[in-house]
Amino acid sequence: MDTQTEAQIYLSDQRGSSQLDSFQSFHSFNFGSYFDESRKPFGTLQLINDTTLKAGHSLHMRVEQHTDVIIIPLIGGLEYTSSVGNGFLEAGQAEIVSLAAGMNYQIINPYENERINFLDIWIAADTSSFTPTLRQTNFDINNTNKLVPVFTNQRSQGLIGKYGGRQEGFFQLSTQAETGVFVFVLSGVFEVQNRLLHDRDGLSLVNPKDGIIEFEALSNDAILLLIEIPLTNVHSHYA
Repeated sequence: MDTQTEAQIYLSDQRGSSQLDSFQSFHSFNFGSYFDESRKPFGTLQLINDTTLKAGHSLHMRVEQHTDVIIIPLIGGLEYTSSVGNGFLEAGQAEIVSLAAGMNYQIINPYENERINFLDIWIAADTSSFTPTLRQTNFDINNTNKLVPVFTNQRSQGLIGKYGGRQEGFFQLSTQAETGVFVFVLSGVFEVQNRLLHDRDGLSLVNPKDGIIEFEALSNDAILLLIEIPLTNVHSHYA
């Protein structure tokens, strides 16, 4: 076992949840009425919400501080509107919506009969160089057995990888100073830094040996999302 790395596992079945007739959302971090002392923001990473939205419905969100919102559709496509622009996303795309405090966005399921599933990721923005913007990225999840970029914004970045069973990979931190990594398993089973993670489990990592995070897929077509973020203390309205 790697004893140098500071790590915390966020089990899928211990996430908070919100549910109405139109949607169900699971929260890896504190959000809304869900609060747990062990689920406070991880550095500038404020939340990861895993949401399923019924056909023809929409979900409205508002940020209380300058925030980079990353929207990633997992099943189906989605429409979004925001204070800085509108658009449509499908699998293999992500949108970085940089919103100032008090701004809103909305996710819309455009289908008549199909549910959609998507991730909302909120990262507290560096207010010293912040401008509300909208930026779309594209990535190829079928470029297998390697990490491919999903987003890069200010001092944070996200990568995704789809791996065959027993395929190994690693990630080198861009800097070891004041930086952490959050790993979120989208599908399948992985061993990350000698820790076992299943579907929709999360893992925060600080101070890995030599700044390297190692992982191995333990099932076929296993998919993980890796987010590198600053650990600089930020005042959070979501803690």
